[in-house]
Amino acid sequence: MITKEQALPGRAEAIALPLKHFVNQNDLAKPYPEDIQQAMFGLGCFWGAERKFWETEGVYITLVGYSAGYTPNPTYQEVCSGMTGHNEVVYVVYDPSKVSYENLLKLFWESHNPTQGMRQGNDRGTQYRSGIYTFSNEQKELAKNSLVQYQKVLLEAGFSEITTEIIDAAEFYAAEEYHQQYLAKNPGGYCGLGGLGIAYKKTEIPGF
Repeated sequence: MITKEQALPGRAEAIALPLKHFVNQNDLAKPYPEDIQQAMFGLGCFWGAERKFWETEGVYITLVGYSAGYTPNPTYQEVCSGMTGHNEVVYVVYDPSKVSYENLLKLFWESHNPTQGMRQGNDRGTQYRSGIYTFSNEQKELAKNSLVQYQKVLLEAGFSEITTEIIDAAEFYAAEEYHQQYLAKNPGGYCGLGGLGIAYKKTEIPGF
């Protein structure tokens, strides 16, 4: 990983986004409906990752973009250079009365391989790292709890240590318009996701 001093300078202008989500036609811009909540995850190439979440009942919108790095409003090419520190992430706005954060965590763990460090499958680079980016102390504790639980399952199945980072959510920078809901616009496009075929099962862990 690069340092803040090494990162590209970026720019002040944000990427322009369409008004509506390509799949469900909900408004992409705030304000969102009352009692809506937000989550953010990195699990490899954001094209396939985003589809996992927009297909989930209770998710209001999804956006792909860049976070957990240094460069303001980076381009896709800059992120791919490894000189921004950012991860490819999915920003999820959801209705907690229809889908819980725990269910989103379950989808996260089961949709990729969280043991590979700075890559996911054939995709290599710091922008493909596994990450959970939390917006509250409650989300952070639930995420840490889920990691402990899933790690136990993986070790019992012969897999290695989880490398997922769990940190406070930093600013989210939306990716270019053509990346948004990419697999709905390009159904035969590259997905890049592959889980380990192991179900995450919630158990009670003392201390959480």
